[in-house]
Amino acid sequence: MVKPSILVTRKWPKDVEICLLDHFNATLNRDDTPLSQDVLSDAFRSYDAVFPTVTDAIDREVMSGGNLRTKLIGNFGVGFNHIDVDLAKQHEIVVTNTPDVLTDATADLAMALILSIARKVGEGERLVRCGGWTGWRPTQMLGRQITGATLGIIGFGRIGQAVARRAHYGFGMPILVQSRSPIDQAVLNEFKAVQLSSLEELLGRSDFVTLHCPSTAENHHMIDLERLRLMKPEAFLINTARGTLVKERDLVVALESGLIAGAGLDVFEAEPRIPAALLGRSDAVLLPHLGSATEETRTAMGMRVLSNAIAFFAGKPPPDRVA
Repeated sequence: MVKPSILVTRKWPKDVEICLLDHFNATLNRDDTPLSQDVLSDAFRSYDAVFPTVTDAIDREVMSGGNLRTKLIGNFGVGFNHIDVDLAKQHEIVVTNTPDVLTDATADLAMALILSIARKVGEGERLVRCGGWTGWRPTQMLGRQITGATLGIIGFGRIGQAVARRAHYGFGMPILVQSRSPIDQAVLNEFKAVQLSSLEELLGRSDFVTLHCPSTAENHHMIDLERLRLMKPEAFLINTARGTLVKERDLVVALESGLIAGAGLDVFEAEPRIPAALLGRSDAVLLPHLGSATEETRTAMGMRVLSNAIAFFAGKPPPDRVA
């Protein structure tokens, strides 16, 4: 029996790539070089499946015209806003993602950003490395205490709830939640959380605001200058979700003018490009999209793509089908 042919657009964890080669006629990206739109377009005419990541734009340019061979897009990641899902449906291409497995890793990183920006971890580390630390003194690099501070969570799915669990049980933080969907009261009770109907109220009451909602047209630039003005001047903004949720130009203005105290960002509007005005600021902790970047999580993500593909080519419904 001929194995289905697949293209893997980026380098994956070694154990996953070994499993891929066992089950499929897989073309791997050994050099981990980003593929051009032309190469991706050719792949959709040459392979039975394409396994992209969140940095690959699977759009009309890639899926235009006819004679598409690909019948499965196995996305390595939860978010799939980089895939033109409607166009995939028109071509009868199934799309899957990798939910659940990156919840804890992303929640851990959100807490790491909260700790880092509030306690000036990055700033202090840079001071030590450059030889500028002259010794302990009572007023050096005074940060903000996290324990007991109010945490506002925008978006209360798996990751939002995992952050609430860490914040409530680990740091005794009162939790405010804003979500467009009703939240089961039992879930809120677990963290003594309060669901607010107004995003504006959450912004005004929170000491830390952390974003955990998807990238949609409705959510695009949901945090802009108007809403940043509603935050406390001593408050911090955290984003481990999607860069397009925050209007970066307005965030720079808010930081420069002292509207908020700082920001911790793992995602950006036009990754990997980051505004120069952010790069030079000590009140911004900037990470290179590390939310799910643990060996365990990235391996689990790859295995999730693999299990979906095995089911699909066996004629069974893929467990994580999104389109």
